[in-house]
Amino acid sequence: MGLTFRKSFRILPGVRLNINKRSWSITTGTGRNGPRYTRSSTGRRTTSMDLPGPFGWRRTRTAKRD
Repeated sequence: MGLTFRKSFRILPGVRLNINKRSWSITTGTGRNGPRYTRSSTGRRTTSMDLPGPFGWRRTRTAKRD
């Protein structure tokens, strides 16, 4: 099994810097009462939101632009 590296730092309330082996990203939003927006150094944009009830966690990813 390979080893992975991932670290997350809280910069400000509601803002996180996420670092892994190949890239870094900035996440804004708490995710409790609304969506979370993530922007990656590779160009990927992600919107995540916690839906109420039995639906649980849903995530919509947008592929990076060429």
